[in-house]
Amino acid sequence: MTQKKKILMMCDHPLATSGVATQARYLINGLVATGRYTFRCFGGAMHHDNMDVIKVNEDFIIKPTIGFGDKNSLRLFLAQEKPDAILLFTDPRFFTWVWEIEDEVHQVCPIAYNHLWDNPPVPTFNKVLYDSTDLINCINYPTYEMVSGMFPEKTNYVPHAIPPEVFYRMKDEEIRSWKLQLLGQNRADHFVVTYVSRNARRKMPSDVILSFKMFLDRLEAKTGKRNASLLMHTDPLDVEGPNLHQVIETFGVIDNVIFSKERLGFAEMNTIYNISDVVVNRSCNEGFGLSVLEAKMTETPCVAIKTGGLTRQIEDHETGEQYGIALEPNVRSLVGNQAIPFIYEDFVSHESVTDALEEVFGWGEEKRREVGRRSRNHAMKHYNIENLISTWDKTLTTLTEQWHENKPKRWEMIEL
Repeated sequence: MTQKKKILMMCDHPLATSGVATQARYLINGLVATGRYTFRCFGGAMHHDNMDVIKVNEDFIIKPTIGFGDKNSLRLFLAQEKPDAILLFTDPRFFTWVWEIEDEVHQVCPIAYNHLWDNPPVPTFNKVLYDSTDLINCINYPTYEMVSGMFPEKTNYVPHAIPPEVFYRMKDEEIRSWKLQLLGQNRADHFVVTYVSRNARRKMPSDVILSFKMFLDRLEAKTGKRNASLLMHTDPLDVEGPNLHQVIETFGVIDNVIFSKERLGFAEMNTIYNISDVVVNRSCNEGFGLSVLEAKMTETPCVAIKTGGLTRQIEDHETGEQYGIALEPNVRSLVGNQAIPFIYEDFVSHESVTDALEEVFGWGEEKRREVGRRSRNHAMKHYNIENLISTWDKTLTTLTEQWHENKPKRWEMIEL
């Protein structure tokens, strides 16, 4: 029997609810199911309630870490476990300490990276990190275009994917029942706009509220009613974003905005998408935007700005067909800091978002359902979980086999 490849994955804790965590879990479970892999994970977070090692099964073991680990813990793991590869998965700034000791890592195994970059220009300042990485699988197409231009021999396009049984369209009677339970009788006939993102500056939550308020005003002018609700699955008091309670009070939409701030499992999130008429994402830069893919899997149309990984989700790159409404950026601003010298942020006007919400409302239920069905078909074709697993299987197999056969040691101990 062929020995399983041992992979050390360093990422968000794979049993958590973040986008990185859920995608890590899908990938691990899929590769373990092939019978060819065994995973050990450094499960990152700022704080864990319990630091005990978690054994999901024989081939999926998680060690909780503060942050994503440190040099000494990695050195100890390399010495004791001798993995076949390290797989990094989150923002590269969290792993600079790994690349700083890449000469030590490369005495044992190669480094693979599940990589995402939000926007152009080409991040040439990351080249030193890419130089030290042996496999770069890119989650969105802009990242693939940028990185493959520098390193075509080790770069692949492998987008996120979702198992079809996790997010799906519920039966109509179930949706109506859940809408009543979650939103109440007074919102039974409301048009539901949903926002699923962190309350953070680049996610533009206050701007979503403002555009929704403008939509409400137009709706009232036309119908005499304000029969629409904004469901925001986010923490209104997140330290990374504005106080959203104050925002909805200032704009007079307290009665039309609902906050869902508890961490929810897949079933609960599936229900939220199903009771929604449209999901909106107007982030000024967005590496992928999992809320759009999750919504598409539930046959819910989206309004999204064409930036980063959202572009190919909201609009077919071959036919131009849209799965809701794709918003062209009105302004592109070049920003940066000392760690990330330059990157574009894409902005869309409040009026553009308001117009889009008004258009989706005007479609009526029948057209929204039709757009939703086409959305899921597109997601199943281009963001397919089987393709995700098979591509990672193929590229990891090639990486580890070539490494053991061809990669020379960078240094070795000799007796004098």
